[in-house]
Amino acid sequence: MKRLWLLPASLFFICLPALCGCAPSHETDRRIEAIARPYRFHLAAWECRAILREAGEFCLGDAGIPEASVQDVTGYFQRARRIKELEKLTDTGRYVGDPAAILEELAGLREENSAKRRSIIRVLEVEVGKALRENGITNPLLKEADFGFPPVAVYLGSLPRLLVVSPRERIERIKDVLLLPDMDEVAMESLEAEVDRLGVSSLVVELGGLATYPTYIADDGDLSYALETIVHEWVHQYLAFTPLGFRYVLDRAGLRRDQDIVTINETVADIVAEEISAQLCLRFCPDAVSKGGTGGDSPGFDFNRAMREIRLTVDEYLSRGEVEAAEAFMKEKRQYLEQNGYYIRKLNQAYFAFHGTYADSPASVSPIGEELSRLRQQCASLKEFLAKASSLGSREALSGMVD
Repeated sequence: MKRLWLLPASLFFICLPALCGCAPSHETDRRIEAIARPYRFHLAAWECRAILREAGEFCLGDAGIPEASVQDVTGYFQRARRIKELEKLTDTGRYVGDPAAILEELAGLREENSAKRRSIIRVLEVEVGKALRENGITNPLLKEADFGFPPVAVYLGSLPRLLVVSPRERIERIKDVLLLPDMDEVAMESLEAEVDRLGVSSLVVELGGLATYPTYIADDGDLSYALETIVHEWVHQYLAFTPLGFRYVLDRAGLRRDQDIVTINETVADIVAEEISAQLCLRFCPDAVSKGGTGGDSPGFDFNRAMREIRLTVDEYLSRGEVEAAEAFMKEKRQYLEQNGYYIRKLNQAYFAFHGTYADSPASVSPIGEELSRLRQQCASLKEFLAKASSLGSREALSGMVD
């Protein structure tokens, strides 16, 4: 049973980054907020509802929640993928077969997953918590404590989208706005066009998860990806009570900007999540393929190398002040990637600002990923790696640790 008294402390540290963000100039910030207002997702209101749900479940315990097995979890995500496929058919009107039968199937799948969601969440919470404890990862405040902190708590649902804003003349994530989850492509592109008229680069992206409490996870994807996302977002919660995580909070609140700290934090979460989720997949989905790109490589085509080369060339253009040339180059390369099996809706400065936060992403040019990989190799266990990484207060400290 989750400890309800941990919620207020967790919420203070965990929600502050998502609520605040890093702001551009006051006037530009005000105009972006006004443009995004009709589509804005109100995280504070969602958190209030989440707290009430957690309080109710704390009082009821496991009463009324049917037991579920690992196989039930696998079935839930298989149905979720089918639901997503059918929803695309209904949205586009491109039916294959009897439309009435498709709508009936969709309604039945939604009803079945809705009835099982709470029990599936409970299995995910228990199994992720167990995997963390097996790796000795329990509590950032009391190192020898035998209980997990923060307790693993999960919410499955349709995730908000995120508006990311970068200057045109450089790649930097200066503004984030959470948006409603049900925006269609027309609405996204209309919003981006209006924001771009302010002289910035913007992009509406899909999220895999949010480090709220409980962790907000998309329920319409691959199980292996969901497991990795749950662990990734939980690591953010864990780190919020450490020197590294606290500095990350300061950056996201706009109080002390440090992009290197953001990159270290995100990459540490990626490394831990990749290892823990691999262990979990052996229990849940041993035959599943881990998450990859948005398509498949053409013969002789390396997506990671191509994206890294694109990013480096864009940086060169921008360093010379050739903004229009950089944007024309990205438009051309977006088409090139699509021809090789990778569809990216829009490739611009905001795309690289968002994906470049993760040092192990091909959209990043940061050496931090390599340094953290070396640190992991030097550590005998994941617990040791996380303990060392969570103590970092600067990029220089990381470099000194792996020298």
